[in-house]
Amino acid sequence: MIFDTAIHRTHPGAVSARRGPPATGHGSDYTELSRQVKQAGLLNRRPAYYAVKIAANLALFALGWAAFIVLGRSWWQLLVAVFLAVMFTQVAFVGHDAGHKQIFRSKRANDLLGRLHGGLLIGLSYGWWIDKHNRHHAHPNREGHDPDIASGAIAFTDAHARARRGLGALLARSQAYLFFPMLLLEGLNLHVAGVRALLDRTRMSPRAKLTEAILLLVHAAVYLGALFLILSPIQAVCFLVVQQGLFGVYMGCSFAPNHKGMPIMGKDEKVDYLRRQVLTSRNVRGGRFTDFVLGGLNYQIEHHLFPSMPRPSLRRAQALVRAYCEQHGISYTETSLSRSYTGVLRHLHAVGGAAAPRRTRRGAGSGPAEDAGPA
Repeated sequence: MIFDTAIHRTHPGAVSARRGPPATGHGSDYTELSRQVKQAGLLNRRPAYYAVKIAANLALFALGWAAFIVLGRSWWQLLVAVFLAVMFTQVAFVGHDAGHKQIFRSKRANDLLGRLHGGLLIGLSYGWWIDKHNRHHAHPNREGHDPDIASGAIAFTDAHARARRGLGALLARSQAYLFFPMLLLEGLNLHVAGVRALLDRTRMSPRAKLTEAILLLVHAAVYLGALFLILSPIQAVCFLVVQQGLFGVYMGCSFAPNHKGMPIMGKDEKVDYLRRQVLTSRNVRGGRFTDFVLGGLNYQIEHHLFPSMPRPSLRRAQALVRAYCEQHGISYTETSLSRSYTGVLRHLHAVGGAAAPRRTRRGAGSGPAEDAGPA
């Protein structure tokens, strides 16, 4: 088993699957860990926590829009835009938890809550996101399987970078510098991707598509209607740019530290579930404030091992999971938020180097130019 060499070049602390026991025959390792987690009650639902969390989110969300109405045609509305960018992301975190069935035992109840939070409140397609996110969870950082590292605006693997030409290659070479500015467009990208999924052939049933289409239309009508009815046209555009731009940055900064810069597995590599989830994930160190800001995604290893574990239980599970990984010789990666971003940017810079133009040099005598290798 060989991970993408670019990862090891940029993330020296990552441990290859070669280290420790072979990947085969270790299904019982996860079974034993799962048994310990269940015995500790860490998979039990936390209705009181989510009742308070959802009520507080909705109250603050409503407060933001109430302030918007009271302020009226004022440039102070840009502060409201910043506040609502934060609340949109906090609402999205609840939709994420619902998608993983962390809140209710019933799939129908979780899906209803997820669609209301995703489609109605923030204008994202819940069904599209669930399909994409479940594929990511099944094959994190696995080439050809994880949609989160598929070729797009950002090249996450050397192969993707080498395939770039023209402006695409130029973008890849500069992607480490452009990563955070590009996140300003992530909110727009999420909205567009959701709408495209509803228009394309997807795994959603016709009824689910219709429901989501109605929710997205209602959201767009109310959101855009409020902006252009209450604000001047220029203020409305500025509010839209600030609110959606910062929403995209917040979302991107919450999800980027989790896997970017961690080992990437080849398309046909065989690694057992426990190691596949742990080796490709990174935890972010911090206290309760970090838990709040990142919506529990800072416990990415525990979340990937037990996606249905309620958010408040992830902190308690961490000590158990980390000790178990140490016992079995499995690398457990945890770092600060700043170091996680540094790892992401180093990885993007190293991968972008694969798209660098080739220099040529001519021999002292005659003959064609020789390929001098990557710049």
